[in-house]
Amino acid sequence: MTKLAAEHLCLLYAANWALPTVSLRYFTVYGPRQRPDMAIRRLADCAVTGQPFALFGDGRQVRDFTFVSDVVNANIEAGFRDVAPGTVVNIAGGSHVAMTELIEIVEDVAGVPVAWERYSTEAGDVQKTGARPRRPTGSWAGSRSSRCATD
Repeated sequence: MTKLAAEHLCLLYAANWALPTVSLRYFTVYGPRQRPDMAIRRLADCAVTGQPFALFGDGRQVRDFTFVSDVVNANIEAGFRDVAPGTVVNIAGGSHVAMTELIEIVEDVAGVPVAWERYSTEAGDVQKTGARPRRPTGSWAGSRSSRCATD
């Protein structure tokens, strides 16, 4: 089942049986214990080990990074806030950072250059992800900036 199908199922249960559901859409979560396949983690590892970072595409892909503590707070709020059943909320950090800019941030924080190798764009990769604050379904912005991604 896809995420969108799960959201639709929640909306149906909310509409038909007034089941209080809320769907949370997470945007590029980072922080302690982050998945090792995520870009920030891979970049930090490359800064430490000196291995080259695999950059897919031209580096202009933009992501909205969300710190893990903001995700935790959003989950807690979603459980205790009075929201209409079936509500869908974007959980986003509110920052839009290109991959080339992220490399520069990691280099600045680590104090070392990060070597990188460019590869073709992977199938299914999108140019930009991020929450749209004016969506009718709602949005929640985190308290950390993208600069905190590597702090």
